[in-house]
Amino acid sequence: MTRTVNKNITNVSMSLALALSLSAGSHSVMAQASVGADQSKDQIVVTARKREENLFEAPLAISVVTPDILERNNIKRLDDVGKYVPNLTISRYGVGNTSQAAVFIRGIGLQDHIITTDPGVGVYLDGIYLGRQMGSNLSLNNIERLEVLRGPQGTLYGRNTLGGAINIITKQPGSDNGYSTSVKLGTRGRVAVDFYGNHALSDEFAVALSGGYKRRDGVGDFLLLQNPEARVGEEEEFNARLTAKWSPNSDFSVNFSLDGVSANNGQSPYYVDIHPSVPRPDSTNPFDGGFPLLNQGLLAADRDDSNSTVAGLESTSNEGFGVSVTVDMALSENWDAKVLGSYRSSTYTGGLDDDESALRLSEFPENGNAQQTSLELQLNGSWDRADFVGGVYYFKEIGETESGPFVFSPFNSPNAVEGFGGLGFFDLNQTAESFAIFGNASFQVSDRFKVGAGIRYSDDNKDADALFPTFATRSEVSDSWSAVTWDVNASYEVADNLFAYAQIQRGYQTGGFPPRPFGGSAQFVSFDETTSINYEIGIKGKLGENLTVLTSAFWTEYSDLALPFSDPTAGGGFVTIIENAGQSRARGIEIEGTLDIGNGFSINSSLGYLDAEITEVRAGTIGIGIGDTPALTPNFTFSISPELVSELDSGNTIITSVNYSYRSSMFGQSINRAGEEIAGRGLLGFNITYDNIDGNWALGIYGENVTNKIYDVGRLQQNGFVGVVASNDRSEFGVRFTKRFGR
Repeated sequence: MTRTVNKNITNVSMSLALALSLSAGSHSVMAQASVGADQSKDQIVVTARKREENLFEAPLAISVVTPDILERNNIKRLDDVGKYVPNLTISRYGVGNTSQAAVFIRGIGLQDHIITTDPGVGVYLDGIYLGRQMGSNLSLNNIERLEVLRGPQGTLYGRNTLGGAINIITKQPGSDNGYSTSVKLGTRGRVAVDFYGNHALSDEFAVALSGGYKRRDGVGDFLLLQNPEARVGEEEEFNARLTAKWSPNSDFSVNFSLDGVSANNGQSPYYVDIHPSVPRPDSTNPFDGGFPLLNQGLLAADRDDSNSTVAGLESTSNEGFGVSVTVDMALSENWDAKVLGSYRSSTYTGGLDDDESALRLSEFPENGNAQQTSLELQLNGSWDRADFVGGVYYFKEIGETESGPFVFSPFNSPNAVEGFGGLGFFDLNQTAESFAIFGNASFQVSDRFKVGAGIRYSDDNKDADALFPTFATRSEVSDSWSAVTWDVNASYEVADNLFAYAQIQRGYQTGGFPPRPFGGSAQFVSFDETTSINYEIGIKGKLGENLTVLTSAFWTEYSDLALPFSDPTAGGGFVTIIENAGQSRARGIEIEGTLDIGNGFSINSSLGYLDAEITEVRAGTIGIGIGDTPALTPNFTFSISPELVSELDSGNTIITSVNYSYRSSMFGQSINRAGEEIAGRGLLGFNITYDNIDGNWALGIYGENVTNKIYDVGRLQQNGFVGVVASNDRSEFGVRFTKRFGR
């Protein structure tokens, strides 16, 4: 009965959201269109396919977010983008560190951050792949645009883009001469200061410099710690980026960039849910991996507070550094070449007291680091009716994860007695190398009809070693994977600035090793790669003078989908292994656009509908069942944002925008247990900005999550309770002042 009622409610909600989206449209299109007063919507240029092309003509599902929409929707970091793009969800369930961004697109992603795991959605900064989830929750300043590519991107982006890719493109030196600084003050102790400068020193040399500082008070306290280092949810970060471009002539340029971030935050809001659906441990058997002594009376009354007595877990840190060089050169009238080289490093600390009580039951402090180098050589060709991009790619990463001293009662105890072990330690180390060669071409068959195809060969090798308390000695493993991925597509201009497209893509996710094989070295074995076939059609462009839409419908089938399974009952620690579940499929629609009503009033909206499930389970797979929905996969994602631009008699303008985003319920794991269901949530915000006629200063007021909606972003069932990471974007109100110079 409950399933039937919920299904009927879902159908009604979908119909309402679909009607609103068809009559409105998406933030991304409107934002890009509003970059300049003389820029029309049919001039939007993207580089999602590694060459410049019109957004409407690109035969794939893509959302574009620009600085205007970042500001007006109070988007500060990457996880905020996950509130507004259809079928995109971004979580932070990772050792309590808010610098993590676990990105899921169309039901594909991975929450785990440990070095032996790879994300299912690739994040790129100016064309450079960011191999780790930890540290990828970037602050979004100095941004030219952000592109979200939905669906497998195996041809041009290769491994670990099974769900899609996110391209972050920063402003280039010499493209926007001038300087600006912004100051934001708000409730909860919010202070944010950032600056940006872009200056051409000569006809050949230009530099751009940006940086920022932000902080916010926490939302809860560690009640039983004396002089804790931080409050729950506290935020503090410094970031900076320097870019220099040398262009001695129109045929050659070198772009050098250097960026860094240093963050010291409080632990993410975390609480324990003694959920009635979770079986209580056997109080007569202390070795069943459960905690029979844990009860509601031992937990803090306010879920944002903590009763942990473990010093050091209250604070987290993240340090990141990157350097890259991009060389562009014209080889002839028709051929260009590009070289992208980079080095990046990251370190982090974090950890959770899983039981959140004074009892020493389950505490796992953690730290890790990774260093990556990459080199990509591209060759681009362009003729009257054809274009081509191809190249070779190399990537290497060396990293480690360490945890200890940890407690997992009764196997590891802070007060070791006879028959019990002492405090525990584990570590994993991995070296990964990837090589690929790719090519992609398009051909203009007629003035309105275009076809394209691409192919890529990827080869991946990983060597790892680990030592866990249940291992007799350090265990070493090696494995390799390879795949050929491809795509074919066609685009047809059915009317001026209105395109229909169809495509078929094959995606690839590399295999790997389990993150927490506490059950013994026999668990420390590789899992296979995942492949997918995606069928997609869409319509993109202008429907009349006032309505712009981006639509897509897709059906994706996955083979050997790798899914994590967490088991808290195994001896020695919290076991997390990854297994290839078998077959699964995802199908859905995405609608974005904007409706310009007139007199400065417009409505922007987006809708995503996603139906994903496991369709076949390999014999012996632990935990996963047929019909289960992959983790962090809501059926519905919806946003709407009306905006009014009012021009005063003086020529100054007032821009008033309201934003609302919704994500329906989903599960914290791919095992669809009641205790791990994450309730749906809606978030409301606003922004009112006064911009003077000369454009050299602006003053605004804002409100984020004005109803102070507190919601779960991750739920993981343990033996007798559920560990829950909660949201950290609480209600906030404040003012923002921006000053611009030299324009």
